[in-house]
Amino acid sequence: MSRTPLIAPLLTLALAAPAMAADYPAPSDPGTIQAKPKGPFHTLKVCSKGKKSKGCFKTIQNAINAAKPGDTVKVPHGTWKEGVKIQGAKKRFLKLIGDVQHPESVVLEGKSLKGAAKSNGVLINKANEVTVRGFKAEHYNGNGFFVTNANGYHLNDNVAMYVGVYGLYAFNTIGGEMRRDTAAWNNDSGYYVGQTPVQTKPVRTILSDLVSYGNVLGYSGTNSRYVTITKSKWFNNGTGIVPNALDSEKFPPPEDNVITDNDVFWNNFDYYKGAPFKLRPPATGDVPYPTGVGILLFGGRRNVVSNNRIWGNFSVGAGMLEQFLLKNADRDGTLVGNQFVNNDFGLNGTDLNGRDIFYDGNGSGNCVSGNTGVSTTFPEDGHTLVPCPFSGANRFDEQSRNTAVGFAAAPDQETAWIRHDHAPQGNLKPLERYSAADKASYGPS
Repeated sequence: MSRTPLIAPLLTLALAAPAMAADYPAPSDPGTIQAKPKGPFHTLKVCSKGKKSKGCFKTIQNAINAAKPGDTVKVPHGTWKEGVKIQGAKKRFLKLIGDVQHPESVVLEGKSLKGAAKSNGVLINKANEVTVRGFKAEHYNGNGFFVTNANGYHLNDNVAMYVGVYGLYAFNTIGGEMRRDTAAWNNDSGYYVGQTPVQTKPVRTILSDLVSYGNVLGYSGTNSRYVTITKSKWFNNGTGIVPNALDSEKFPPPEDNVITDNDVFWNNFDYYKGAPFKLRPPATGDVPYPTGVGILLFGGRRNVVSNNRIWGNFSVGAGMLEQFLLKNADRDGTLVGNQFVNNDFGLNGTDLNGRDIFYDGNGSGNCVSGNTGVSTTFPEDGHTLVPCPFSGANRFDEQSRNTAVGFAAAPDQETAWIRHDHAPQGNLKPLERYSAADKASYGPS
């Protein structure tokens, strides 16, 4: 059977890096170790808005430029119309601190900026172990917080909203962490870790205690590896969590990622029928990304999805799908050794997924075991699902794969949804069709 007719629909799942006018540094080797500075260290302060004082800096960038390795830059409450850059080994181990308890009080605002300054709220490039804490970034064309070509970083206690691509973005990096952050209403994904270099002694990247809602994708990880996503809430996005393989970045496919102990629910945001941000065409063309999906592995090896609570996603709770569009699909797109284990589906029967588990049967060593609350699978008879441990060839079902692709390719994706009543979650309101009047209820107050 020719696969050509499937290419356009399946591109809806490609989640490719978007083409855009942004100030993106070229990738370089992130493995270079930068010596930990010995000090003495100093604290540089940015002047309060509207006040002049000796010993403080008028802008955040001026303070960053004056800082030495290991120094701390403190920023007071206010709105700062800057695109901040922290670049090079001379800024290694720098700490940029706003208000950790109230990041919404220290705002990086991109709305009135032009050119490169409007690309990112904070850009970290070739500077290892930089810490950024306690800021809210909004209205940038590119990203809220962007780190690249670094060995270690700390993006903690931040908020990213209304940016053109990714809320918090790590690309071509080794290790690092995002903790206690919130990402909402971003035009692509709330969080993104991509193009992780292959490592002989892997250093894990930790994403923990995050909140992601109102984004096209909650998390996208193109060719990401050694990432642990845990103790976080992914809800009211178009799709929740999507590690994926693409040729647009180096080092496919995603490998050795762990998605564990998360709440993944209500990812049914049909942003094509209304959103608080201007939709840009997906890099995949005119066919939309899938909606109604909690967790999707689009290609990948040795990824473990475990101990998550997954409910109220109207298309699929958790799924695995071959990525056969890669240039070397047999090598890089085949699913190998992935596990769905000990997850709980359907919130004790009170908030069901449309289909709990989908797997097209591609690859080898992929297994599903110990999951509770599973009421529906796709294919319906579950013949592609085998218990763990398993090391043989899986049973590929091309018809099921094609049907799943059709869910995303449909002109109206909601026709593939299987709706159920939702169980209350405090004051949260489920988001399907965006309403400005209900906006405050779609996320935490």
